[in-house]
Amino acid sequence: MRILSIAENIAEIKHNIDLAKQKSPDPAAGVTLVAVTKMQDIPELSELAASGQNIFGENRVQELTDKYDKLPKDIHWHLIGHLQTNKVKYIADKVELIHSLDSLELAEEISKQMQKHGGEMPCLVQVNVAHEEQKYGIDPKDAESFIREAAKLPGVKIVGLMHIAPDYADKEETRPLFHTMYQLFEELKRKNIPNVEMKYLSMGMSGDYKIAVEEGSNMVRIGHAVFAE
Repeated sequence: MRILSIAENIAEIKHNIDLAKQKSPDPAAGVTLVAVTKMQDIPELSELAASGQNIFGENRVQELTDKYDKLPKDIHWHLIGHLQTNKVKYIADKVELIHSLDSLELAEEISKQMQKHGGEMPCLVQVNVAHEEQKYGIDPKDAESFIREAAKLPGVKIVGLMHIAPDYADKEETRPLFHTMYQLFEELKRKNIPNVEMKYLSMGMSGDYKIAVEEGSNMVRIGHAVFAE
């Protein structure tokens, strides 16, 4: 069996996204693909960049800083994994979006570091809509109050929400969770909270991104399906 290239995998993912969008609440909306690069080596990431994919998502700060100077400078780096407050200083000048804002303590540290560097750090608020004890994230009922507080901090710009769905064997079980997230996203958008732009709804990974897009996701984080042979 012929091994698919990274470029072919990217093309297939984008085709699947286009099909899923037709069933989404806003079929005309764009969907941003974030290629998850954790545990991938520089040759694979160079091939990924050569395919035209230039939005990379890293889970760990150490991996991101190790790869940052070894890859083209036109790559847009996102930090998608849990971020410890003591690691913010290492990525404040390197990433363009933090997907995993999950506490006021973290928001305050991002604010502190961004005031040193100037400008604002766009952040997504991680929401634990499935109430999984082993996962980080804000309870949906607390999302609005949390966002209002975080948005007051200088250097912090709330630009949307992020969700990590449980790893169900039947991926259809994720659908109601994604639907709930979309409803929360739209509700918060209507609030017009100061210094908040509900622009991105980041949900969906390799196993469930098609369902996520059908339910309103406009940003997907995909690793395995990008690099799978």
